[in-house]
Amino acid sequence: MKALVYTGRETLECREVALPRAEAGEVLIRVCAVGICGSDMHAYLGHDARRPAPLILGHEAAGVIEGGPRAGARVTINPLVTCGTCPACRAGRENLCPARQIISMPPREGAFAEFVRMPEGNLVAVPDAVPLGIAALAEPLAVSWHAVRLGLGARHEADARRALVIGGGAIGLAAALALEAQGCGDVVVLEPNAGRRDYLVRRCGVAAVPEAQGDWPLVIDAVGFAATRAVASARAAPGGVIVHIGLGEDAGGLDIRRMTLQEITFIGTYTYTAQDFRDTCAAMFAGRLGPLDWAEARGLSEGAAAFADIRAGRVAAPKIVLWPGG
Repeated sequence: MKALVYTGRETLECREVALPRAEAGEVLIRVCAVGICGSDMHAYLGHDARRPAPLILGHEAAGVIEGGPRAGARVTINPLVTCGTCPACRAGRENLCPARQIISMPPREGAFAEFVRMPEGNLVAVPDAVPLGIAALAEPLAVSWHAVRLGLGARHEADARRALVIGGGAIGLAAALALEAQGCGDVVVLEPNAGRRDYLVRRCGVAAVPEAQGDWPLVIDAVGFAATRAVASARAAPGGVIVHIGLGEDAGGLDIRRMTLQEITFIGTYTYTAQDFRDTCAAMFAGRLGPLDWAEARGLSEGAAAFADIRAGRVAAPKIVLWPGG
């Protein structure tokens, strides 16, 4: 099969690789659409030791089941594979499973390929009316849905339903959409890039600003750099909540003294639970997250150029989705 393989720092090659073999309880998925994630970019830049070259990246995927009793079924993929038996899994917090695996990280190859293998329980059926290019957005949307759920749950009941989202990429945009879907009426995205800010306002209908002012009961950092954490800890209202999603860099930025004196809650979030993923899909399919037509589509053979364009800041769209058939 054809695959886009990460072979070294800032190097991707389209090549022929062996077809994956589905193991017991798994099915083979013909990948129809797969998004480029920030974690894929981290690996591409050589910043993620968990993803050593050579490796097939990509975990935001949707496609069609190949073979078996469900052959031809249209599905979107929950890429997080867990044991199902540990205390975290039994408590419905599968994202904290100590044995968790995710496609695009050894030992599981990713979905920048024509086929990927997945446990059948990780698949969610996609209605015929929903394009698979949109269904592939379920994974990044679920990341933000989970973060928003935790953030809103940690807020004081008396707090106004207002939120500041730092970062206008796919995760930040998804957070803004999830906030609105979960009842937060005043949402602003902080995005310094003028082109992306204009895209968010014009194409996605999201309020976006170059600088943040005032105090916010809920702040979501969808970037995760020291500079954005500094903004988050400065803009969080007394008694407010910071939800941290981004993994831009490991340390720095938080004003721990202010957070302590103002009793600001900090929540780190990782991926989503299986229920979060299903809830996200239900919200998507019901139209509660908007038309979701803001991704740019390119063929898998254009993948290396797509990564280079993202690296150079030449992409205004919050997401590029690759099509292995294109």
